Amino acid sequence: MISSLELRHIIESGFLPLSCNCTVNPDGSLMIKVFEPSSDRVELLVTAVSAANLTSSRAIANLISELRSDMTVCKTTFA
Repeated sequence: MISSLELRHIIESGFLPLSCNCTVNPDGSLMIKVFEPSSDRVELLVTAVSAANLTSSRAIANLISELRSDMTVCKTTFA
């Protein structure tokens, strides 16, 4: 099993060159905030990501890919 510290680090690294803060909520879910480091403009904020299924590198990569796709859709929608 992946520790929460390692999981957070992997997720935060997955959004470079943007900045990402990943925190563990009291219920064990994750809050993921992706933002532009120079302006602090939030690109994505997800507040209740279940960490229960994030037990492999593939599952974590799939989550990051899905969230990156969501960011792209949001940018396209509001552009």
